[in-house]
Amino acid sequence: MHTVMPDCDTRPNAGGALIAARTADAVASGAPLGRIGNLEVRLARNEAEIAAAQEVRYRVFYDELGARKDLFQAQDRRDADRFDPLCDHLLVLDTSLPGPEHRRIVGTYRLLRQEIATAAGGFYSEGEFELTKLVARHPGHRFLELGRSCVLKEYRSKRTIEALWQGIWAYINHYNIGVMTGCASFHGIVPAAHAEALTYLAHHCRTDSAWDVRAVAGRYCSMDLMPIEAVNAKAAIAAMPPLVKGYLRVGARIGDGCVIDHEFSTVDVFVVMPVKEIGARYVNYYGGEGQRFAA
Repeated sequence: MHTVMPDCDTRPNAGGALIAARTADAVASGAPLGRIGNLEVRLARNEAEIAAAQEVRYRVFYDELGARKDLFQAQDRRDADRFDPLCDHLLVLDTSLPGPEHRRIVGTYRLLRQEIATAAGGFYSEGEFELTKLVARHPGHRFLELGRSCVLKEYRSKRTIEALWQGIWAYINHYNIGVMTGCASFHGIVPAAHAEALTYLAHHCRTDSAWDVRAVAGRYCSMDLMPIEAVNAKAAIAAMPPLVKGYLRVGARIGDGCVIDHEFSTVDVFVVMPVKEIGARYVNYYGGEGQRFAA
């Protein structure tokens, strides 16, 4: 997962049956899940909107952040992979913009539910972290993987983030999601460049044993990169990407180890958010809108 505020897998696609089952769902029809001013959040309604979301991702991940592109990506100017047909695509649209709706998309999140991932051969983030083991330890919870989060530069504001969270909250209520997971990214491929922030996460923000997730063998990099007594907490938090800080605010915890993603030029950490552990003030803040739109 590669995220701005901003995710090497070769397993075969799951096929049309899963896609048909997903798109037949009422929520996937694209009714609004939240609104803040001229910003509306909902799921993509058609292939044109998914393609437009992929174009937004390309502008952020490739044009802005310098991810490595192949020939087809460079020609299409879209960030796309085999998981896109399996996912719901959460969109933020600026309804004040002219033109067709798919040209009003200013932000997006990719959502992959456990039942779809299981039938398709796994989650995206399993290429980096041992998510399957975590899921197996919690058979009573339904998992949701969040990924490919990005917002166009001119829309990176509190309002846009709140709109996305309205949509996520409506979605997890509708599908009775128990745990949200996914990767969050630090820019660049040198963990030591983020030593203070990563060390702080390793010592103060780790999951407990029940929710622990480790980076996969062969890709594990330690986050404990400097003496903890040398870490300035305020500086460490300030150095974290906004998305990481946002997840921590709502009660998320971080898994064991980080992974270097050379394709996207990022250092990825794993985020675990049991819904019941989300801070009460955030539940109250987003819950009213989320419950209303999820009904």
